[in-house]
Amino acid sequence: MTSYSLRLRLLVTGAVSVLIALGVAAVGIALLFSAHVERRALAELSVQLDQVLSGVERDADGLLYLSNTPADPRFERPFGGLYWQISVDGRLLRSRSLWDHEIPLPIDELPDGGEHVHTLEGPDGQSLLTVERSVILPPRLGETGMRAAVAVDQAELQKASRDFASDLLPYLLILAAVLILAMAAQIAIGLRPLGRVEARVGDIRSGRSQRLGEDFPAEVIPLATEVDALLSEREEEISRAGMRAADLAHGFKTPLQAMLGEAGRLRENGQEIHAKAIEETVETMRGHVDRELMRARISLHRETARCDVADVVEAVLRVLRRSVLGGEKSWDVELEPNLAVRAEAADLTEIMGAVAENAARHAASRIQITAREVGGEVGIRIEDDGPGIPPGKLAEMTRRGVRADESSAGSGFGLAIASELAETLGGRLDLRHGTPGLSVRLTLPKA
Repeated sequence: MTSYSLRLRLLVTGAVSVLIALGVAAVGIALLFSAHVERRALAELSVQLDQVLSGVERDADGLLYLSNTPADPRFERPFGGLYWQISVDGRLLRSRSLWDHEIPLPIDELPDGGEHVHTLEGPDGQSLLTVERSVILPPRLGETGMRAAVAVDQAELQKASRDFASDLLPYLLILAAVLILAMAAQIAIGLRPLGRVEARVGDIRSGRSQRLGEDFPAEVIPLATEVDALLSEREEEISRAGMRAADLAHGFKTPLQAMLGEAGRLRENGQEIHAKAIEETVETMRGHVDRELMRARISLHRETARCDVADVVEAVLRVLRRSVLGGEKSWDVELEPNLAVRAEAADLTEIMGAVAENAARHAASRIQITAREVGGEVGIRIEDDGPGIPPGKLAEMTRRGVRADESSAGSGFGLAIASELAETLGGRLDLRHGTPGLSVRLTLPKA
């Protein structure tokens, strides 16, 4: 997986951590509650054992009996879950809840008043938490040794623990949801500076800004600083490359001019064919030089370039309306207000001039120019009502020297130059056969 959401990774990791932490906490709380329940049960059993021992008396026949039984009704209900028994003088006294069962106390030695805690088997096979105490009766009762025990069914204690866990679970789930939401808010706030970095990068790409700056949190400043340094290095490299291209292009001009002079001398000597071949070669080389100079100039100022579409269209039409080609045509212009593209006014003028002049040359009577923003780009459409171009020839029209009508005036370089310049500016020039005429769509990045 090469791409992922940092926000999602943090959220999932945090949510899993919260659930694990709350799970561990739930287990720990349940264990603590179980231990607390057992301590409370032992304390109650000790109190009930005191009640049992305090009720031991002798009857007229000298037999020991329990005069006052504990008040808890579970002692009187068979297998009620709470039990007592006394072993004394070889006799066994027990609660009604034991029925005919005896709690199997282990054989151990206890001092007078000594107390042991056991987990023993109950009358119905259940597990009993048992408190056993050994005492010596007072003289009035014969100073006899006696073992007494009180026990409770541990299923009741376990049920209390389960009920507590069931009651606790909804609150833990609510706490988990609250913690995850709080963590999501924390992640959103923490990652907000990255959104600002994205916005600043967008501003740099659109030419609205030159650098990220340093008004970021301390953790993001190193990134912003490195990006700004990279931008500075890139600008310097582009500047040096542009200057080298310009120097190289200017270096070609003198030899080219000399070749044109040589062509002139050949023509004077009657060598027309050789002279024309040299001039065509020079013209081709000059076209390459001019194109590279244009690319170098645009690359140097591409990020900061900006011009208003309406101003450029108005300037181009002012010229064409005074010309023979455009003066007799009807120009319909529909532009969205405040449209600006990332290009120098001179470059957009050159493109619009070439396309509009081509439309004026081939239009019958009407030319329509529209411009609107579409998805972060500006689309400018120039449509004429002329004969148009056959669909099979559309792809060739942006090649230098190709003309739709070989009988018409023109060099055939206009649309080709406009297409190359549009691509250099980061846009494109699309030709489409209209009904009737030719539809040219120029798309450039919005400033």
